[in-house]
Amino acid sequence: MTDPTPLDTAHEAMIAAPDDDAARLRFYERIADVELFLLLEAEPVEDQINPVLFEEGYVIVFDRAARLAAYVGEPAPYVAVSGRTVAAMLEGQPLGLAVNLGVAPSEILLPPEAVSWLRATLDHSAGEVEARIERVLPPAGLPESLIAAIDAKLATATGMAAGAFLVAVDYVGGGRGHLLAFVGAIPRAQDALVRAASEALTFSGIEAGAMDVGFFGPADPTVAKLAKVGLRFDLPQDEGLQHTPRMPPGSDPSKPPILK
Repeated sequence: MTDPTPLDTAHEAMIAAPDDDAARLRFYERIADVELFLLLEAEPVEDQINPVLFEEGYVIVFDRAARLAAYVGEPAPYVAVSGRTVAAMLEGQPLGLAVNLGVAPSEILLPPEAVSWLRATLDHSAGEVEARIERVLPPAGLPESLIAAIDAKLATATGMAAGAFLVAVDYVGGGRGHLLAFVGAIPRAQDALVRAASEALTFSGIEAGAMDVGFFGPADPTVAKLAKVGLRFDLPQDEGLQHTPRMPPGSDPSKPPILK
């Protein structure tokens, strides 16, 4: 028996607790995030694809290429794209998703209305405001589900930033909240990081106003305050893809700067 995939695990948790909204949200989050292998009638021609349909109302997808091969039983054309991309491709079409048909414990039919809900949820964009921080405090009162969701999202954000801190903040002029502060984010990745943070909130079932997102340069004096009290998230780095600024010395409490 092969090891369960993240989709298998999320599906099992959802089925085991049918009244648990959080478990259901986590399953939809996995659908959006994982790579799906979409079965086609023929090889793509000039970016045009013709998916195989199940019962005329579902495109057929698998979360592993081996599972698609097991379903078909012979070589077959497919495209590999994220679940969010599949949902976007189906906009305006009354089609659902047939997931892992007959080859995995996570076999499920997601009707068109479920795909529409997922697409609308993923299309939600965060508003942009400017505010000055008066005081930085340790994060408090946030559920573990949100912390885990942020960690999972940022684990896939390779090279987008040097790191991030989750803190509580008081703003100048009044107002208090939580802030996910990215340090040394590359400019072209900022929109993706905001979207990742927004989705972490949405799929954790948390109110959207529970967390703001901010960006700080490695030399910004605020970074030292963030590192002192914040919950740190390390993003994976790939030096072969881009040169992300390193976290400044002293930003990791467990690794004090070396004095020379």
